[in-house]
Amino acid sequence: MSYLDQLFDLDKKVAVIIGGTGELCGHMAIGLAKAGAEVVLAGRDQAKADDKLATIEAAGGKAYFIATDLSEKDSLNELRDAVIERSGKINILINGAGINSPTPFFEIEKEEFQNIFDINLLATMQACQVFGQYFIDRGKPASIINLGSISGLNPLSRVFTYSASKAAVHNLSKNLAREWAPQQIRVNTLVPGFFPAEQNRKVLDESRVASIIGKTPAERFGTPDELIGATLLLASHKAGSFITGHEMIVDGGFNAMTI
Repeated sequence: MSYLDQLFDLDKKVAVIIGGTGELCGHMAIGLAKAGAEVVLAGRDQAKADDKLATIEAAGGKAYFIATDLSEKDSLNELRDAVIERSGKINILINGAGINSPTPFFEIEKEEFQNIFDINLLATMQACQVFGQYFIDRGKPASIINLGSISGLNPLSRVFTYSASKAAVHNLSKNLAREWAPQQIRVNTLVPGFFPAEQNRKVLDESRVASIIGKTPAERFGTPDELIGATLLLASHKAGSFITGHEMIVDGGFNAMTI
């Protein structure tokens, strides 16, 4: 095995990807599997998981799906226990479930606001409780990767509630990184710029796309595969052993752009 392979090798590691049936986390899961990890996709829809599972299996990787209600802590507990029973352990947790809405600010109703925070923030917090306690009790190095957003760093128009919820995820991740670093549990935020994710389509009209491209030095959207390298770095306790509390931005330069 080459030195580079040793740094990023995830052989015999088990990764749980909450939201792994989606576009971005699905590709992250495929990348983890190709690096040797056994991958567990957690979500509501088996059909959405099937194409990711087929890709992983075709590449010789190991993966399976567990139906999970992300809004219920009991369901997250059941997910953790089921993975431990089947795979023996868990080393990596990715929290990637998320929803968005283009509702204008003055029209945002309490129910919509609460629903977005429940999925984007509360579900992430509860998963960190459930799996974080397991990691602490196990007493071995572990990695938690929470999916943030470029709108969690800089506010974007038309996605007010989403931006606020993701900013809270960023803050949650830093707090947990500080708390759990002595136990070798690393907590980082992966921060995608603009990618063709399912929750973005409802806000991406022609003028919006032109505005985004005009502020992105790379002059294009990202492709889901371009999140894999950052995922492997943050997941590996060899390559990323001293990286915690970090916001890893993958955005084609969007966050660096001014005029």
